[in-house]
Amino acid sequence: MLIALLACSMPGWAQEKKTAGNPVFPGWYADPEGIVFGKQYWIFPTYSAPYEQQVFFDAFSSPDLVHWTKHPRILDNQRVKWANRAMWAPAVIKKGKKYFLFFGANDMHKKGEGGIGVAVAKKPGGPYKDYLGKPLIDEVINGAQPIDQFVFQDKDGEYYIYYGGWGHCNVGHLKKDFTGFIPFEDGSIFKEVTPKDYVEGPFMFIRNGKYYFMWSEGGWGGPNYRVAYAIADSPMGPFERIGTILQQDTAIATGAGHHSVIQVPGKDEWYIVYHRRPLGKKGANERETCVDVMKFDADGKIIPIKMTFEGVAPRPL
Repeated sequence: MLIALLACSMPGWAQEKKTAGNPVFPGWYADPEGIVFGKQYWIFPTYSAPYEQQVFFDAFSSPDLVHWTKHPRILDNQRVKWANRAMWAPAVIKKGKKYFLFFGANDMHKKGEGGIGVAVAKKPGGPYKDYLGKPLIDEVINGAQPIDQFVFQDKDGEYYIYYGGWGHCNVGHLKKDFTGFIPFEDGSIFKEVTPKDYVEGPFMFIRNGKYYFMWSEGGWGGPNYRVAYAIADSPMGPFERIGTILQQDTAIATGAGHHSVIQVPGKDEWYIVYHRRPLGKKGANERETCVDVMKFDADGKIIPIKMTFEGVAPRPL
């Protein structure tokens, strides 16, 4: 009996976790961006709370997708003077020796109210500071609310930003210093690339030379939130909807969406990072971050995700 009690009380005797479990870390977090920097996996989520409280970002790092370390308040609205509420959907990319965090703020509805900003840091865990002193995108173009940004580096090294709510998605060609945009050949700054049923939350990756464009459908506050995708030969599309690959499972969770994808560097191994609402929870902000395996069939189509409570096994880099 004494040995059993000691085993329960001494961390060194605790059994090693065999899987991460879902959610992968505690707390209400949504819109997670998963990415690899060096020998660490990172997740940058939205702090899921009422807009007036949603004024900072935490980040989480892991050596193996199972054991996560919290990096609190890597950016908040005290370091972004134009942002006062509703900071969400961070997208982080490394360029040179700096890390750039793109984010939406203020739930902008008309020019001058906020939009998409950029912050910069010397380490992925921050602290980040405002890069431009103003939004990068601060108006509604092609019907797309400037939110839910994702920054993508193409095979030729060029950077593109995909963004948009209200059922519209735009793409812009970023300058190399991320201070603005390079016009397209026809002189336009943004092009609309909205696929069928798109609502928000765009994401892009390349596999076997093909461009996989993904997005969320349905309402983020309800049970029918879901993820669909298209495959194209160009980062500009056209993006023809193929099907749904993540949606609610009444035995697991509802409201599954606004995701990202992690590839193990140099391997054809993929994970989907997403948020979902626990069974029995109805609050719009009751969302938690989860990770599950993502696989492809012989034709390169994404096999619909099976959500789990177990999560993924350790995968050191």
